[in-house]
Amino acid sequence: MSPEVEAGLRLLLAAVLGGLIGFQREFCHRPAGLRTHILICMGSALFTVVSIMGFEGTVDPARVAAGVVTGIGFIGAGVIFRGLKGDAHVVGLTTAASIWVTAAIGIAAGAGMYIIATIVAVVTFLVLIIPKVKG
Repeated sequence: MSPEVEAGLRLLLAAVLGGLIGFQREFCHRPAGLRTHILICMGSALFTVVSIMGFEGTVDPARVAAGVVTGIGFIGAGVIFRGLKGDAHVVGLTTAASIWVTAAIGIAAGAGMYIIATIVAVVTFLVLIIPKVKG
């Protein structure tokens, strides 16, 4: 299989897995829905693929993954910060966490770790569909 086909399959897997998580968020009318999760997962996968295949032997691919984690942290913090209300009630933590794990799934898919990426996406989906316990 050519490197371009392999890269394309990795990106396609990332889009599907990000879409799975994004579908759940969209279905529940939460911020950061289908398109956002697909773009985050696919973008993370693309950065990973480019760092592995595009700069082979010249750049440490782990540095790119660390950059993705940092960048996603800023997006997640923005989701949480935006959700703060005057009564100190914090909202948006689950959305921030879903964005964070979706980026990690993208990195795994981009690195060719298909089974791990798929397992984490399915477990994440299952965790998100568990009803929230009101306390």
